[in-house]
Amino acid sequence: MELARQRYFEEGLLPSGIVSNAVLDSWFRCQRLGYDPQRSVEFNLVSNSRVQLALQRNRQLVEAWTGELPELERTLAGTSCSAILTDPSGVLVATTGGGRAQDVITPVAHRIGVNLSEDAAGTTAPALVVKTGKVITVLGGEHYFDSVKPMNCAAAPIHNTRGQLAGVLNISSEGLPFDFDAAAVVSLYATSIENRLLTAQANEHLLLRLQVSPSLLDTPMVGLAGIDGQGRLTWANGVASRLLGMDLSGRQDLLPGVDGIFGVSLDRLLALPQAGATPMRLANGLSVWMRAFMQAPDGLRGLNIRRETTEAPPTALCLPASVAPGSSAQAFEESLHDAAATAADPPPAPPPSLRASDQELIARTVRAFGGNISEAARQLHVSRGLIYRRLKQAQGDCP
Repeated sequence: MELARQRYFEEGLLPSGIVSNAVLDSWFRCQRLGYDPQRSVEFNLVSNSRVQLALQRNRQLVEAWTGELPELERTLAGTSCSAILTDPSGVLVATTGGGRAQDVITPVAHRIGVNLSEDAAGTTAPALVVKTGKVITVLGGEHYFDSVKPMNCAAAPIHNTRGQLAGVLNISSEGLPFDFDAAAVVSLYATSIENRLLTAQANEHLLLRLQVSPSLLDTPMVGLAGIDGQGRLTWANGVASRLLGMDLSGRQDLLPGVDGIFGVSLDRLLALPQAGATPMRLANGLSVWMRAFMQAPDGLRGLNIRRETTEAPPTALCLPASVAPGSSAQAFEESLHDAAATAADPPPAPPPSLRASDQELIARTVRAFGGNISEAARQLHVSRGLIYRRLKQAQGDCP
C-alpha cells in the first residue's frame, strides 16, 4: 500500500486493484483542491454557533445514538477502538471517547464540533460516507494526508424517514489494525441507531415491524415501515424496502396505498398486535410476521389499536356541556359514567385518520368499563391523564 501510494503521488501511477474507487475518487478531489498530502491536519472545530446548531438540529439522532451507546461501548471495550457520530455534513456531534492513553490523533480528532468532511480533513471514512452514502473503510495510507495514516476507520450511513442521510457512525483504531470485521460491526450499530431514529420520527404514523421470522422483529434486522392516516406507505427502512420489493426514494408524490403492498386494508393493519407477531402474506406473495405500533406527538407509546372488521367503530363519548375542561377529575369521571351508560351504537363508518382511531379505541375501552377511567387506563397501559385529555379533545367533535 505504501509503495502504491508513493507512486501515485510522486509519479501519478494509478494504484489499480489496491485502492478502492471511492478512495481514489476522493484523492482526485483533494488534488483538485490543491491539498498537499504532507500537510498536517489540525482537526479544527467549527464555530460555536454551528456546533450548537448541529446539536439542536440533530437532537433525535443523538438521542438514538445514546440509546445504543451502552451496548456499543461494551462491544468495543476490549479493543483499541472508539466510535463517533457525525451529522450529514461531517461535523462530529457525539463520541464515545475511549481509545488508548498513547493515542495522539484520536483525542484531537474525536471532539464535538470537529469537521471531518473531505474539504476539512481529506479522505476519511465519514467523509466518504457523506459523499457516497455507502459503508466505507479507510485504512492507514488510504487517508489522503500523511499525518492521518496511523488511523484505521470504518463508517456507515444513518438515514431518516425521508430516505436522506441523517448522520454517519464511525469506528476508529489508531496505530493498530482492526482484528475484526469493522465494516460489519459499524453497519450493525448504524442500522440499530437508524431504526431508533425512524421510530422516533414516526409521529402520527402507524409503525409496522416485519420480517420473515418473528425472532427478528426485535433485532437490527427488522423491517420498519410508516403508514399515514390515509393508508399510504410513506417510508420504509432498507430491510422493509427489500422485503416489499420497492424503493420509495424520490416518489413522495406517488405514495402507494397499503392494499396494493400488504394485500390487506388499513383496518386490518390497525388490528395488528403491538406485542408478539402475526403471520401475514404480502401482496408480492412473501409470507412475513408483523407487529403494529402507533406513537403520537405527545409521547403516547404502546397504545394498541385493535378493531374487528365486523364491529362498527364507536364514536367518541360526548360529555355534557357543563363539564368544562377545567372541571375536577371526579366531576369529569362522573360525567363519563353517565355518557357510557347512555351512549348508542353509531352507524358503521371508517375513522378518518389514525388519530381518530386512537380516540375511538379510548372511547370504546371507557365504555366497556362503565366510564371507569382507572380501569380503562390499566387496560390500555396508559396514564389516566392521557385518557382525560383524549376525551376532552373529543368534546370539540360533539354536536
